[in-house]
Amino acid sequence: MALLFVSGCGGDNGGGSSSKTVDLGEQNGSGESGTATLTADGGKTKVVISLDGAPSGTPQPAHIHKGSCEDLDPTPAYGLTNVVDGMSTTDVDEPLDELEDEDYAINVHKAGTDLKTYVACGNVGSGGGSDTNTETDSGYGY
Repeated sequence: MALLFVSGCGGDNGGGSSSKTVDLGEQNGSGESGTATLTADGGKTKVVISLDGAPSGTPQPAHIHKGSCEDLDPTPAYGLTNVVDGMSTTDVDEPLDELEDEDYAINVHKAGTDLKTYVACGNVGSGGGSDTNTETDSGYGY
């Protein structure tokens, strides 16, 4: 007689991460850099941008684009709330795991009147950022 006992200790078995921090690197000598924290929220993703060195009171458009910071599709895939005084929070209608599974990048523009100048950028998908609360191998072979 064989007995099978499985204990459900910790974590969901769905894999994937519940949040990801993306480093936003300075571009074009802007002096602006920081992070974007992406948090899974059901079928949406909460994106919180925090930039050091951002100008005071100047709204700076931000977007999620297909591609990478090195090869960015100029057409935004998802609009984000303007960064004002270095901060922005947006709920994006796309699950986090979908954003991680493809090549996406978050970029911030100098101003609404100067969209061609990028001041900060960070890669989301295909290895960009660092995951937290990720599912790991249990070591039990299942």
